[in-house]
Amino acid sequence: MIISKAVLTLLALCAFAGNSVLCRWALAEYEMAPASFTLIRLLSGAAVLFFLIRGQSARMRASMPLRAGLSWWGALWLAVYAYAFAFAYIELATGVGALVLFTCVQLSMLLIGAWRGMRYSAIELLGIIMALAGFGYLIAPQLATPFSGTAVLLMMIAGVAWGAYSTVGRGASTPLTDTFIHFARAALLSLPLLPLIFLSEPLSWPPLALAVASGALTSAVGYAIWFKVLPHLRVSSAAVAQLAVPVLAACGGIIFVAEPITQRFVIACGVILSGILLVILRREKKIDATKTKHIN
Repeated sequence: MIISKAVLTLLALCAFAGNSVLCRWALAEYEMAPASFTLIRLLSGAAVLFFLIRGQSARMRASMPLRAGLSWWGALWLAVYAYAFAFAYIELATGVGALVLFTCVQLSMLLIGAWRGMRYSAIELLGIIMALAGFGYLIAPQLATPFSGTAVLLMMIAGVAWGAYSTVGRGASTPLTDTFIHFARAALLSLPLLPLIFLSEPLSWPPLALAVASGALTSAVGYAIWFKVLPHLRVSSAAVAQLAVPVLAACGGIIFVAEPITQRFVIACGVILSGILLVILRREKKIDATKTKHIN
């Protein structure tokens, strides 16, 4: 069971990192239009999620019509994330993009928590400051040119949108069903772009396959695996495990896109992930202390 849980967790993390690798690969190597990549990703993701749900228990299948009244906010945030993510990867390297995304996701969720009244200790604030300092160090050279600066801004928007999407879906009783509905609705929101996307450029098989793989495998199957293993992980374990995603994405960039790893990226990655780890572990310690107090 322990080995199975570890393997599933690693597969899910590789899938999350794979989204960055596949997107950058399609855009950098084959010059695929980011809008085309995103629409194909959303459509293929929704299709595979639908069949995954149909293959589940009767209770899971029955949840689909019951969740039809789900708020459209989740789909809107998902669409913003997906399009900003793809357009950012026109310019950003795989590892840098993943690290910017991950940092903004975590920081946006911390800000949402503060807005909802969550108080942070001095150690947690230190971790947040470390993450911000590392983030500033990472993006400073990117802001020197207009194209890179715009790409960083787009990835920051993607990170904030994903953080909002995660917050909307937190505590969902049927996460896989909800994810399917959000993907289907995000694809529906994209349909007005369909003629523009497919009339503007011919689609060749290699980038089309990468976009389908991003939706079907690293998105749909990746989320299904993550939702399966998540109930068996402590909150802190799940959060800490996700720290590996930018590192895995950078490794994928080296292997598949022939991108170098810079000293700046390594330093920024260490500072950012250390700061976020500090926040995660401190938060978990406070939760454990509260539970112990209630038990006693």
